[in-house]
Amino acid sequence: MSNFDEYIRQSEPHKRERGYAWQTAIGLQAVDGLKTSDYLIETARQHIEGDITIDEVQKLINSYYQSKIIRNDETEEADKVAANITQLLSERSFAFTIAGFTAVHRRIFAGVFKFAGKIRDYNITKKEWVLEGDTVLYVSALDLRRAIEYDMEQEKEFNYAGLSQEQVVSHIAKFISGLWQIHPFGEGNTRTVAVFAIQYLRSMGFDVENNLFAEYSWYFRNALVRANYQNVQKGVRRNPEYLELFFRNLLMGEKNELKNRSIHIKSENQNAKSQEDKDPKCKFCTLDCTLEETAILRYIKENPRATQKEIAAHIGKSERTVKSITVNLTTKGIIERINGKRNGFWEVK
Repeated sequence: MSNFDEYIRQSEPHKRERGYAWQTAIGLQAVDGLKTSDYLIETARQHIEGDITIDEVQKLINSYYQSKIIRNDETEEADKVAANITQLLSERSFAFTIAGFTAVHRRIFAGVFKFAGKIRDYNITKKEWVLEGDTVLYVSALDLRRAIEYDMEQEKEFNYAGLSQEQVVSHIAKFISGLWQIHPFGEGNTRTVAVFAIQYLRSMGFDVENNLFAEYSWYFRNALVRANYQNVQKGVRRNPEYLELFFRNLLMGEKNELKNRSIHIKSENQNAKSQEDKDPKCKFCTLDCTLEETAILRYIKENPRATQKEIAAHIGKSERTVKSITVNLTTKGIIERINGKRNGFWEVK
């Protein structure tokens, strides 16, 4: 049972909303292995009860740490950031722009990082437990602003009309994953992306006031890592499946099991080999496909919004070849392009 379940389950709407905000804000600190203090929990309760405002919470937290002779930097960061996130989640304003995105980072880490709201000017790597110490390849410092602008422009132009719930969720997971992979800030990227995602989803009419970000923040980060990591020599591909499970639970109310150990590359490879031993047949073999056709079918089954250029790069063939094969598969009735070339996706029939 969480610190604020009593408010979330039984309280009047404004207390329930504050309880969700605090639960999410505190839970997100686990992304970087941080834990809030008991003082923060008690102060948060006062805010939920309506005894103090969020501004007063922030002042009390600042005073609390200023008065301490021996300070724990990690706990101080967790407390201040949790209060800042709660303030952001309590507001209903939102700007889907690069300025709005960087403002989220600035407001979350105000009083914590000197570089709050500033895009990094150096390249980074991060060793990941889920990758056995390897790193995701993040966008170069020189290309960060253009990368964010490009992703946001693509999302603004995307047409959700006519998509099923599953297709909407898959696309949202892909957009959030791409935004995270840019990693524009020196620290605090996952917490920033999480808050930005919540605000964006709310702006589209989704109800995201539940415990997913609070209880599964580390899973969320590991899922983002796996969605953006590929190592051909180790037989590891980019896998958005785990992130999609998170968003299916968040947006569709499903109850998919979210286990960090299942995302670990070693665990996934073992599971894949076990499944291969049980069912060695290719699911497309009965279609009498060529090797190239089978490779394309496998890829677009997992990446329905893949472009022909991306497919060509994946299977090692030219775009002209891919176009010829996809036309042939379409003629056979094996695949279909839904919603056209610009905003469409592949469906394997």
